[in-house]
Amino acid sequence: AEEKPPPAEKPKAEEAPAPKAEEPKAEAAAPAPAAPAKAKSGGAAAVKELRARSMAGILDCQKALKECDGDMELAMDWLRKKGVAKADKKAGNIAAEGNVSAYVHFNQKIGVIVEVNSETDFVASNAIFQEFCEDIAMQVAANPAVASVSADDVPAEVKDKAKELEMAKEDLAGKPDNIKEKIVEGRLKKQFEEIALLNQKWLKDEDKTVAEILKDKIAKIGENIIIRRFVRLTLGEGLEKRDDDFAAGVEKELAKYRSDPGAAPEEPKAEAPKEEAPKKEEPPKEEKKQVAVSAAQVKELRQRSGAGILDSKKALADSDGDIEKAMAWLKKKGMAKADKKVGNLSAEGAIASYIHFNKKIGVLVEVNSETDFVAINSIFKEFADDVAMQIAANPSVVCVSTDEVPADIVAKEKAVEMEKEDLAGKPDNIKEKIVAGRLKKRYEEMALLSQKWLKDEDKTVEEVLKERVAKLGENIVIRRFARLNLGEGLEKKDDDFA
Repeated sequence: AEEKPPPAEKPKAEEAPAPKAEEPKAEAAAPAPAAPAKAKSGGAAAVKELRARSMAGILDCQKALKECDGDMELAMDWLRKKGVAKADKKAGNIAAEGNVSAYVHFNQKIGVIVEVNSETDFVASNAIFQEFCEDIAMQVAANPAVASVSADDVPAEVKDKAKELEMAKEDLAGKPDNIKEKIVEGRLKKQFEEIALLNQKWLKDEDKTVAEILKDKIAKIGENIIIRRFVRLTLGEGLEKRDDDFAAGVEKELAKYRSDPGAAPEEPKAEAPKEEAPKKEEPPKEEKKQVAVSAAQVKELRQRSGAGILDSKKALADSDGDIEKAMAWLKKKGMAKADKKVGNLSAEGAIASYIHFNKKIGVLVEVNSETDFVAINSIFKEFADDVAMQIAANPSVVCVSTDEVPADIVAKEKAVEMEKEDLAGKPDNIKEKIVAGRLKKRYEEMALLSQKWLKDEDKTVEEVLKERVAKLGENIVIRRFARLNLGEGLEKKDDDFA
């Protein structure tokens, strides 16, 4: 009976371990707060910062931050060990140096100009870096679908428009909005990646993408490298709709020579003397003063003759506004050796480029001719190259002619000039004339055709252009150009970044 009490003590011993069991529960509860810390470590802001420093992919950055509990420095070391990032690119290391490179296809039908930035000019002069810049320009030329450097560079308005179109598609009708959003997001992501340069296969190694090659170059050179921007010009792009007009113009010219050469000119001549006959000597003098020459007439005559504005106006005034007579007047004066009909569209030609020796500035220009025969002429090619160099040498030039200054800029500049104090109190009509004179001078300084020709400062670009038109016997048009200045616009970004 006395042996029974000892087993009664065992249940007491069993009660004792109970509190011990509670202790591990308390310990288990302690790590619970650590879990949310890991969740926060993979936030979008942290991933973005790590990507900027390491140039690694989103998934790699997310994984690194998760493994390192959100510690940025440890995450960088983790990426280095994995070989994903060999150099720590601090966010403060702004890539504002670099090169501007160009690529023009051998047939001069397409040209690309690209700006690639590095952190120092030492790297910018490196042979590996320079070759990479040239390869990028060629890569853009070889991928006509590419419209931006990365998917993030697609303008917000373009994204919004694309989203609106996708959301309205019939195959999504009836689906809940949240489901629609996910489907559209997936479609747009793929769509924007297809037009992004960084996602394209590398021309020299199709097993890699441009983004992967970029990371390889960063690791090899040891500096941050950014493909910042590019411009592509395709010969005759946007001129297709005018081809019909061109054909009609050619047919019109052929019809003229097929018919009786004397019959066509007789009709206008027969009408002209009827008007002149009764007026004879006095009316012509009065007509010269009274004839109102419209801007449309001047434009048409300039396109046909290649003559200047003042010459065209004078020719029309002396010819009573008759285009044919004005053309004959210009030919007699030696100002137009070939009759360039409006229908004769200049849709051939060449894309030319100029890169300054220090690679800090580059220019692409499209110069059009009527036929590809003239486009391959050495005189035409030299002229196109000279025009590209001319644009590079005139940083104030922003358009080909004064007519191309955007209407909103013209209106804004006019409003500013009209409000200037020195015009206060003057009648509106006087103000208009003064402001028109001021703006004309300002716009001429911005127009390429008004600049002095680099190789002969006694002539303007427009005068040299007319000489080439007369010499080659075809209409020539300096259609458009693009200029890239290294680091242009990066100053503001420095402040925002800091």
